[in-house]
Amino acid sequence: MKKTLKKKTSGNEKNQDKVLREHLGYLLKGGGAHVHFEDALMGFPKSKQGVFAKGLPHTGWQLLEHVRIAQWDILEFSRNAKHVSPDFPGGYWPKTPLPSNDAVWEKSAKSFLRDLEEMIALVKNPKADLFAKIPHGSGQTILREALLLADHNAYHLGQLVDLRRALGAWPEE
Repeated sequence: MKKTLKKKTSGNEKNQDKVLREHLGYLLKGGGAHVHFEDALMGFPKSKQGVFAKGLPHTGWQLLEHVRIAQWDILEFSRNAKHVSPDFPGGYWPKTPLPSNDAVWEKSAKSFLRDLEEMIALVKNPKADLFAKIPHGSGQTILREALLLADHNAYHLGQLVDLRRALGAWPEE
């Protein structure tokens, strides 16, 4: 009689899963060669939040609000089947080049950080299958969405650093 072997998850596979989740959290926070969100925004002068720099297409406000909206959309798509994404591309950018007041800038920054922590919590949750197709998607996985988010944030936070340099508002230490 032939025995059917039941595949067990080895300790090594569990460790690899944990390590992958830790690496994703690190990447999403801006680890390694990527700038941290707080570093890109810390000390951004209020007087320059809505200023265009020569040769650059966006203001600080536009970049901040764009990464906030896009990150929120990716997070909600990853966990909520009823989520409806904004219209593309217009729904992913603010309507004005500057925030209406200081509180709006602060609210956007805090929302970005909150949603970032929620995405990190999602990828670190061992109950979340990083490789399973998202049921309401068209082939996306949580892993793909986390990598997309890390890539998107890194690109636009790099733009924010370039903008600050062009405006003379980046600490060159």
